[in-house]
Formats: sequence, C-alpha cells, structure tokens
Amino acid sequence: MTKLGAEVIVCAPPILIPPEIEKMSVKVTYNIDEALREADAVNVLRMQFERDEQNAFPKQLEYFKNYSITQERLSQAKKDIVVMHPGPLNRGIEISSEVADGKNSLILEQVTNGIAVRMAVLFLVAQTNEKIRGNETSD
Repeated sequence: MTKLGAEVIVCAPPILIPPEIEKMSVKVTYNIDEALREADAVNVLRMQFERDEQNAFPKQLEYFKNYSITQERLSQAKKDIVVMHPGPLNRGIEISSEVADGKNSLILEQVTNGIAVRMAVLFLVAQTNEKIRGNETSD
C-alpha cells in the first residue's frame, strides 16, 4: 500500500507486530484509538486464535476491549472513514457486528471483489517495477 502512496499505520498488540516492520515504511502504534483518529480507512484483519499454540495472544475479551473496531471507537474517527476486512471475520472479537454491517463498511464489496482488485493492483505494480528495471538497465 505504501508503494501506491498510502500512509500506513499498523496497530496490534506488541506480540503481533513483526520485528523491524518500520523498515517497510509504515508507522506502528499499539493504541487503536490513536490509529483511527486520522485514518481515512481501516483494514481490520482476523485474529487467528487457533494458531496460538503457546497461548501468547491476548485473550479474546482482552483483545476486544483494547483493539476491536466498535461503533464507540468509530464515532471518534472521521465521519467518512471506510471500514474493510478481507473476511472471514470474527464478529465480536476484531470487529463488532454493528460496524461490520454499518454504513462505513465495504466488507461485502471487498470480499466479493477482493481477488480481482488484488490481481489488478499486483499487475500494475509489476508493470511499474518492470519499467523501472528496464530504465535502469538502459541507462
């Protein structure tokens, strides 16, 4: 997304933030309210508790309390913020049903069109990279 000009802020519990992610030109915060404050869009990802064999992730209730996108949190964000989630989603864990089904949500459209859009973006990025490599070798 940064290659397409987006300013990206990653927000999650510290255990879920990859080391040195800042090298990917993204900002990191552990405060979801701070992350939402100036955001034009939020792309929520599914908490995959089933992959937590070491019980290192925050418990579901703790995660919901500290990181879930709720209507209360969204009311503090820009009025026209776009809410996205690639699906499947865990209602009541990373996102409330009220937000998932709300007026700011593009989740159904994203799930319907997600693969085609990602393919188109990757195609455009690949073309751009090919042009850059072609220009580098000809100079």
